[in-house]
Amino acid sequence: MRTKYVDTLPAELQLEAQQLGAALARLRQARRLRQEDAAMRSGLSRNTAYRLEKGDPGVAIGQVLRYLAAIAPGVSLLALLGETDPSLHLLASRERTERVRRLSGKELQDLDF
Repeated sequence: MRTKYVDTLPAELQLEAQQLGAALARLRQARRLRQEDAAMRSGLSRNTAYRLEKGDPGVAIGQVLRYLAAIAPGVSLLALLGETDPSLHLLASRERTERVRRLSGKELQDLDF
């Protein structure tokens, strides 16, 4: 997705906009909200929510803050960027893969009933 704003921003600012959008999307997922519901709560269109989460630099900061407030009331922009929300830690633990050891022949036989 390219907008007229992307071409005027330096690459490092484009990256920061994308990181902000990814942080918003991750917080929304951690809070188990659909994008459509978060958009409705914030009074934004679903398309604007999509653009926010993709890091479109043409979206106003007020819209970013309204979207954040709809996802996580009381969470500041600094807390979002610092990833201090407990729901993010729960999401990370759910996503973490765990190593599973292979069972020996004897252990498999013991489980066969």
